[in-house]
Amino acid sequence: MADELVNLTIDGVPVSVPKGTLVIEAAKQAGVLVPHYCYHPGLPVAGLCRMCLVEIEKAPKLQIACATQVAEGMVVRTQSPQAKSGRMGVLELLLINHPLDCPICDQAGECELQDFTFQEGRPATRYSPDYAKRFNPVEDFGPDVLYVPNRCILCTRCVRFMEDVAKEPVLNVSERGDRAYIGIHSEGRLDHPWAGNVVDLCPVGSLLSKDFLHKARAWELDKAASICTGCSQGCNVTLDTRENVVVRVRPRSNLEVNRYFICDHGRMNYRWMNRGDRIEAPLVRRGRGGELHATDWDEAFDLVTSRLRGAGGKAVALVSPKASTEALYFARELFRGLEWSGAFQVVMGEEAPLAGVPNLALRAERAPNGRGAELLGYSRDYAAAVAAAETASVVLVLDEPDIAVRTAGALIYAGTVLPERARDAHAVLPIANVAEEEGTLVNRDGRVQRYFQAKSAPGMTRPAWWVFSELVATLEGAHHRRVGTAAEAFDRLAASVEAFRGLSYAQLGFAGAPAPTAAAVPA
Repeated sequence: MADELVNLTIDGVPVSVPKGTLVIEAAKQAGVLVPHYCYHPGLPVAGLCRMCLVEIEKAPKLQIACATQVAEGMVVRTQSPQAKSGRMGVLELLLINHPLDCPICDQAGECELQDFTFQEGRPATRYSPDYAKRFNPVEDFGPDVLYVPNRCILCTRCVRFMEDVAKEPVLNVSERGDRAYIGIHSEGRLDHPWAGNVVDLCPVGSLLSKDFLHKARAWELDKAASICTGCSQGCNVTLDTRENVVVRVRPRSNLEVNRYFICDHGRMNYRWMNRGDRIEAPLVRRGRGGELHATDWDEAFDLVTSRLRGAGGKAVALVSPKASTEALYFARELFRGLEWSGAFQVVMGEEAPLAGVPNLALRAERAPNGRGAELLGYSRDYAAAVAAAETASVVLVLDEPDIAVRTAGALIYAGTVLPERARDAHAVLPIANVAEEEGTLVNRDGRVQRYFQAKSAPGMTRPAWWVFSELVATLEGAHHRRVGTAAEAFDRLAASVEAFRGLSYAQLGFAGAPAPTAAAVPA
């Protein structure tokens, strides 16, 4: 039976896991991390680093936890003197040729070799400082990957990823014994659309990202869980920031969406989060033909609400599919009582699947919240909405930098930067980008996922959901309950829109949840 349970004991803790589970994974259920280098849950088992040695009762010798399946009644000891001595010996061999590069290595502070040497290794080396260590020059593997062979411990994670997951076997183990190193095909380059994952998979500082090289030390980084906005896949990522600047994007594991990987497009799609040409204060136009002037939020809200109260007939919202679900909801609520229509524009690009993982690809639609916009009633017919805007009494444009909108009515622009064509707006409302706020996005499969704030927003900038919810509150008067947090904004949305009913931030957690009535887009 697929869900047949096996009972065993790991370090004195009873554990029940499905039949076929590896000992290294079962140990996690007991709260035990068995040291390892070659093993990774997203890769085929290799069993070659020997770092995960454990003692199993009645076994004639130490076993590797990464390639041993659990058995009924098994007793595993990860901290016995024999197991610890075995792992100490493995580490000593790995460190024979490893250089003392920690002070200059990008991996320092998040290096598994550092961690396990401190946890499992000898208090001092037995080798003479006169012992000649192996030396090989740094190699350029591709657009964003450097290989430092001196640090390599030959775990082969990179080789297995390219061969079994990316299905492009350009890496191999060349030579033998102490001369072995990771080689690259003579006519190949590490330019696969998902090749950057080899940097994340490397447990030491042997494979490095050129983009992140020497930008920051690991202990200087603040980390926030986020969602990639590069396409409609909705991959889970971690944004690493230093001094309020996003410096790196890394994959965050989610078995339902992207497993352990992200594409290189999403990995490099972060520099716009650090743009310096931001709108930092609300801008309003005073009088006919006047110029835009900086003001405070109160005056901006008064001007916008006066335009909305005096509006009749049609109202059009032209929105970005990168905006949060909460922002799109309150933008719609802003026009309650008017003849409202809304649409979003989808930018298309090349599709790049990850061959070894079903339903995972860089999607052609660069619309991280296109599905969320559809669930809220926004249309994909952007051209028709632009045409309708010409005769509308109020037009709201939400973060569309290349807007080309003509209207006889009032134009309200909410965005992060100010395009030239938005300078004709009656009011400009500065909003935060995805790294500067909390919110949710709905991916192409209808999965609602949270992202968290990674850095502070500049000047008077505020999240779009706050701006629109305040405008709604101003319109409806004192009896309207204001929204103070992104969680409250989502609760208001979930209570009003059937597709999200029953969901909450607490329920979404870090992994997200399917929208109750959101049908998936065919693959």
